[in-house]
Amino acid sequence: MSLRSPEQRSRTFTGILVNTALANITTSYLWFALTFWVYLETRNVIATGVIGGAYMLLIALSSISFGTFVDRYRKLAVMRFAAGFTLVMFVLSGVMFLLTPTPRLLDLTQPWFWIFTMIILVGAVVENMRNVALSTTVTILIEPDRRANANGMVGMVQGLAFIVTSVLSGLSVGLLGMGWTVVVAVVLTVLAFAHLLTLRMPEEVRVAATDAHGAFDLRGSIAAVMAITGLFALILFSTFNNFIGGVYMALMDPYGLEMFPVEVWGAVFALGSTGFIIGGALIGKFGLGANPLRSLLLAVVAMGFLGAVFTIREWAWLYIAGIWLYLILIPVVEAAEQTVIQQVVPLNRQGRVFGFAMAFESAAAPITAFLIAPIAQFWIIPYARSEEGSAQLAPLLGEGVSRGIALVFLIAGIIMIAAALLAFLTPVYRRVSATYAQAAAENASDTAAGNGSDADAGTISERDAAPRPPAG
Repeated sequence: MSLRSPEQRSRTFTGILVNTALANITTSYLWFALTFWVYLETRNVIATGVIGGAYMLLIALSSISFGTFVDRYRKLAVMRFAAGFTLVMFVLSGVMFLLTPTPRLLDLTQPWFWIFTMIILVGAVVENMRNVALSTTVTILIEPDRRANANGMVGMVQGLAFIVTSVLSGLSVGLLGMGWTVVVAVVLTVLAFAHLLTLRMPEEVRVAATDAHGAFDLRGSIAAVMAITGLFALILFSTFNNFIGGVYMALMDPYGLEMFPVEVWGAVFALGSTGFIIGGALIGKFGLGANPLRSLLLAVVAMGFLGAVFTIREWAWLYIAGIWLYLILIPVVEAAEQTVIQQVVPLNRQGRVFGFAMAFESAAAPITAFLIAPIAQFWIIPYARSEEGSAQLAPLLGEGVSRGIALVFLIAGIIMIAAALLAFLTPVYRRVSATYAQAAAENASDTAAGNGSDADAGTISERDAAPRPPAG
């Protein structure tokens, strides 16, 4: 049985969530600032595209290891390791910035820029291990019928991080410069690490018995995913969002920085990011309905539509409104996937499943980012700014310096809509929905019988510890 009441466990989860939010704010703050700084100094979308794509690619390559460690070790220990590693990387980046002249650091043909970027990137990537662990703490600390709401709160906190970091990053780069921005990031990382050391989770007296092996249990991750009927398809569904996300990763900041000064762009993105908070809060209040997968696909359709039209004219209000509405929907996609996994996957395999999902989904964004950045830089943007291209695009996309980027967004959005609508028609969509409904009914019957989810990770019930047989 649980060591503490649901209310006590919920308070512990809130502490972990707040700490993770501070860590995410710090990482995003430095990462946003690096992207702003590089584009403003070089005006090169290839550089921003490669930076963003490399970040997502490293997450894809490392997430299997993250999931393996989460399954093999106590969740708070994993979080503390990630926090300490990120702190070391950010300190190294500050030392390098101090010792390397800025002109050499910004020369893309020299190794110093790429070394500096990779140090920050690696620190930011390892911090993502905390997010995998956070998803498993929802299973340990939150009752099954409240997990969708908890996942919504995670989305709300992430939205708050977007707001804070976009404002701070723009102001830091515009007013303080990159050097002091690194100093601020180091200080915030120290505070997050110190707070994490004060947290306790007595439910996890020892790690639940697991079949995870080594540091990169790819075979075990695949087996954990394939043990649940349709789970791989769910990961594919979620990946739809990341394909278009790669386009935005490469081009949304350049589009905004062409429209606004860097200080204003940070504030504008912060305003749009309030949508993230609203979306997470709505899920926290109302949940995701009886079928989270259906909610996920409907959100993806809406996101594709918004992505297609929010730059159809170079109007500031349209761009801000589009970002705001788009970000309202992101927590729906993320919370839906997490809720299904937490419901149908045993706790002792969840780390690898979440890691596998993160790896698979993160790999989609670099593909589009690496492809679209040079295509946009060398062909689409020059064509749209030419006399002939401008005249041809004007009836559809209006006039402005960023019509080439708008054309890319339009095409990406249409592809997104088509992919999500086709997913509704597949047999696997019905199988995943049925698997979730079956697991939800089993958990409800267990709760009614007085056999609620065992919160002690060292004494997890046999039903939760054993692999669940495929449904259907």
